Amino acid sequence: MRVAILGCGYVGCELGGQLAERDHEVIGVRRSEAGLETIESLGFEAVRADITDEDDLESIPSVDAIVFAASSGGRGATAARRVYVDGLETAIEAFGSREDPPDRLVYTSSTGVHGDHDGDWVDEETPIDPTTEKTAVLAEAERVALEEPPEYGFEGTVARYAGLYGPDRYRLERYLEGPVTAGYLNMVHRDDAAGAVRYLLEEDLSRGEVVQVVDDEPAEKWAFADWLAEAAGVADPPKRTKAERLEGEALSPAAKRRIRTSKRCSNEKLRNLGYEFVYPTFRSGYRDAIDAYTSE
Repeated sequence: MRVAILGCGYVGCELGGQLAERDHEVIGVRRSEAGLETIESLGFEAVRADITDEDDLESIPSVDAIVFAASSGGRGATAARRVYVDGLETAIEAFGSREDPPDRLVYTSSTGVHGDHDGDWVDEETPIDPTTEKTAVLAEAERVALEEPPEYGFEGTVARYAGLYGPDRYRLERYLEGPVTAGYLNMVHRDDAAGAVRYLLEEDLSRGEVVQVVDDEPAEKWAFADWLAEAAGVADPPKRTKAERLEGEALSPAAKRRIRTSKRCSNEKLRNLGYEFVYPTFRSGYRDAIDAYTSE
């Protein structure tokens, strides 16, 4: 299988490495020279292109599958729309219009599209209700990923990621030092975020569907922070309620909505599809970070 990873960054590089190890042909696409060097160091082909530019996309060879894993760089809704909606539409049209279009697309989204469910469980059948302008853009991109590829004869899949963590993104001190605000964390380790997409591609699963990519156990933040502290051999961090957080700082309306948002994301569908997690919960996923911290 020949796969192009458009926006081959944190998860994309891991995905490319996993696919290459299994003898698939991988093309990682980035805009920056440094990004290309990272891809090449992992042992697969790198192509420099702006994935929102149709002319640039012509430099990417034809492939069996596209993984759209681009990032808007943490900027606002306008930048997000340019990448996630406009860029995705451009890529679908550019590849779909070729004489040899891809067979499928996987778009990586976010469980943020669910909005607030007051701590209740959500899954792929739960109606989404994004609460910020940026998550509304992500929801629109999910629609594009599922509805537009069939116009060109191929199919899309949405891999809806929970909060990513892993090497260089453990943010351990944030939880050990506190204060930690109450609420739930829905997480997935980088290796499983990549592994789940690899699995869906290799097993040819979930065409035209959404799959939530989240580990086995939504974590209550206070309990998670206390577990980290005990494992690291330090005192439990200070804590605050959501009301205390909302009253104590000058926050934007979007930040306030994020703090109030609460849900627990189910991975039952992904589990039933047969994917086996490398890191089923934070207890195994944070072990390397804890070991590094305690050895300093």
